[in-house]
Amino acid sequence: MNNKTDRQPMKRVLMLAAENGLLPGAKVGGMADVIRDLPGALYPLNVCVDVAMPSYGFLHLETASVKIATITLAFYGEPYWVDLYQASHPQFPELNLYLFDHPLFEDGGNVYSPSSGDRPFADDANKFALFCAAVAEGLVTSVLSTPDCLHLHDWHCGVMAFLRACSPYHQRLQSIPVVMSIHNLAIQGTRPLTQEHSSLQAWFPTLYPLLEPDKLKCITDPQYPNCFNPMRCAIVFSDRVHLVSPSYANEVLLPSNHDKGFYGGEGLENDLALKQAHKGVFGILNGCEYPFSTEKKRKVSVKKNVETGGSDALNILLDSAEQAIQTWLADHAYVRSVDQIALLTLNRLRRSCCGSVEPSLILTSVGRLTEQKMRIMCYRDASGVSTLAKLLSQLQSTTPKGVFILLGSGDEKIEAQLTKLASKFNNLLFINGFDLPLSQALYDHGSLFIMPSSFEPCGISQMLAMRSGQPCLVHGVGGLKDTVTDGEDGFVFTGEDLSEQADQLLNRFNQLQEMMMTAKWQQICDSASQKRFSWQRSAQQYVDLLYQF
Repeated sequence: MNNKTDRQPMKRVLMLAAENGLLPGAKVGGMADVIRDLPGALYPLNVCVDVAMPSYGFLHLETASVKIATITLAFYGEPYWVDLYQASHPQFPELNLYLFDHPLFEDGGNVYSPSSGDRPFADDANKFALFCAAVAEGLVTSVLSTPDCLHLHDWHCGVMAFLRACSPYHQRLQSIPVVMSIHNLAIQGTRPLTQEHSSLQAWFPTLYPLLEPDKLKCITDPQYPNCFNPMRCAIVFSDRVHLVSPSYANEVLLPSNHDKGFYGGEGLENDLALKQAHKGVFGILNGCEYPFSTEKKRKVSVKKNVETGGSDALNILLDSAEQAIQTWLADHAYVRSVDQIALLTLNRLRRSCCGSVEPSLILTSVGRLTEQKMRIMCYRDASGVSTLAKLLSQLQSTTPKGVFILLGSGDEKIEAQLTKLASKFNNLLFINGFDLPLSQALYDHGSLFIMPSSFEPCGISQMLAMRSGQPCLVHGVGGLKDTVTDGEDGFVFTGEDLSEQADQLLNRFNQLQEMMMTAKWQQICDSASQKRFSWQRSAQQYVDLLYQF
């Protein structure tokens, strides 16, 4: 009879990450979902995952954490004192959460600090360099127990790989295998090597002169040889590199061509290809939590949609959007123009759906407003008309009662472009921010989710929409290619360059509109809701491919 006492000793993994969706206020992107969900999926597979991250000045105050040590280390050539707090995972008491606290990590309750154009990543690079140095010091001095594996996530942890490989003081860390997970290769955290307050030499002034030429060559940026690239450093000095979807793992082996709309290795493709040649690169798709019953069907059936015109779903969404905007308004002395436009659009939509029996189409989108997510939508043709403007015109022509509800924030230029379009098109409701209840309402009640990312390491939004039975129209790259099957549980477009990608998006949308409100459409909705990307399956691949040393 098997029981817990019959198990092999639990393997312990120490993850270093910038985000964790388990903690309120510690989520910005998809990495946070991984750090939240993966430890629980690995625990039944005999792997205990402890997570180390900065406290950002507030996380240790909002968790049931206990101060266990003050770590003293050299940083900027001076002694720095970093407080270490420990909390237990709420579901698995054997799993630890380590929160590192220092004034350098604080930025008004934010995870990341804004970057200026002439000093990108400067403040964040300082904070994560100190964080990595504190973790390394904790391991070297046995304040932290030595794990069976170190698992680093994105560029924020590159300094840990650097110290392990290049610092004589941290030499004992070389006995610990290191796995590096890349969630977004496009963001690399590059900083100068020298002559800057946020530079490798400034952080470690006694170590920098000792660097051997071959080690220095491994940590410099391929395009800017006078700069330190923490993403590259982590790739080169890790034992295994993990990408968050199989297709993305293949794409990053090729050079990027931004003019053609292709995002690949972003300058690091040679390092990844060399790692791949030594069988050290793995693509494992992120998972998704499924709290619903597998029998759950799409809430709005074809029959009900025809009878009500989707007005039930639209009213739910409008109520949720209104509540979100109202909450944001309470935090500001002045009403932003984008919020005022959204409120006017909300009122107009309420009037238009009253008593209507005409079927409606609710397009939805949730995500960060970045070039990655919005380049195809913002692309302008020779006459200066954007893809999104064409989509809205097409929607107005084919479905006058249709509406596109877009929830997101990010790049100010993209926000400004969307605000102008929302003032021009009555069928665009742009809600500038993020609200969790509203995002879930959009997943639950939308007709079609739009996700035309230029590249997508994995993506979670399409999984959440599919989980709720909402088909997705996606660009066939990375994790989108691995999760959405064209014509079966969603719709996919491609294109050899940016212009063709924009055209194909519009063409595919035009084609699928003919299928809406049919039995085939309902079948696609059902197929989307039944598709599963389980963390259990992904976790088993972690054990088999990443943690076998």
